[in-house]
Amino acid sequence: MSYSQRLPMKSTLLILAAGIGSRYGGLKQIEPVGPAGEIIIDYSIYDALRSGFGKLVFVIRRDIEKPFRASIGSKFENCAEVVYAFQTLENLPVGFAPKPDRKKPWGTAHAVLAADHVIHEPFGIINADDFYGRESYEILSRHLQSAADTERLDCAIVGFILRNTLSEHGTVARGICRCDENRYLLDIVEMTRIARDGQGAVNTADDGTRSRLTGDEWTSMNMWGFSPSVFPLLREKFEEFLLHNASNPKAEFYIPTAIGALVRENRVRTRILPSPAGWFGVTYPQDKPVVVQNIRQLIARGIYPERLWDNGLI
Repeated sequence: MSYSQRLPMKSTLLILAAGIGSRYGGLKQIEPVGPAGEIIIDYSIYDALRSGFGKLVFVIRRDIEKPFRASIGSKFENCAEVVYAFQTLENLPVGFAPKPDRKKPWGTAHAVLAADHVIHEPFGIINADDFYGRESYEILSRHLQSAADTERLDCAIVGFILRNTLSEHGTVARGICRCDENRYLLDIVEMTRIARDGQGAVNTADDGTRSRLTGDEWTSMNMWGFSPSVFPLLREKFEEFLLHNASNPKAEFYIPTAIGALVRENRVRTRILPSPAGWFGVTYPQDKPVVVQNIRQLIARGIYPERLWDNGLI
């Protein structure tokens, strides 16, 4: 019996992977970062299963289903329940339809809604191409085991310090958090073009407005914890979003946008869970050598085996 099977509760991990094919130019071009050809998602799932997650839900596009199942999903079918959900442009509430010039689905919160019919237990959310670290999954797993489903939904963000999540090679999108003294979220703003600026950062909005950031801000890297009660709330916010943005071919419905609105309405309570783990990811091709080096250092420290799937744990 594995470590994850001995924990008191197994939560679901929802993995947002619909953008994999478009960002990397096809599944075969997903960059290996481990010494035996492992990709970031391999390390993420390895960490998640050891931390108490027992079900994996991949949100993907239908056009990449066959290669995704063969090259990625099939690796985990002998150690966890694996389920697929599909983010499609046409998955909209009754009364709405995509405009002809709309070319892609509606963002991360829309991707979460794509899985509402297959998740019935507490769940965490991650991006497929971000490395969050073992401690982050342990922290999130503990939250999901203790979270209460009350009138105000109890949610969580695993938080990282902004300056530790920036790329040296271009802008990034981050959810910038404002919280109270107990690290409960007061507001969160999705900033989509943040660039490093010394020890701080600068975000450039669509209208050209520049906002300076200190670099010390708590930042969401799309690692969230929810109960299934979040789904009707997200559907409600999605309908509101579409009323104002359905004709905009580039508008996206982000998780921080939806949760930020619900926090301001006092309908959810969202705790920031600080993670001591180091985040990293491949936003730009030039980021890959840093990721490879970081993985190597974690292997040297004994966090991961040299060949991830050969140690018998999973």
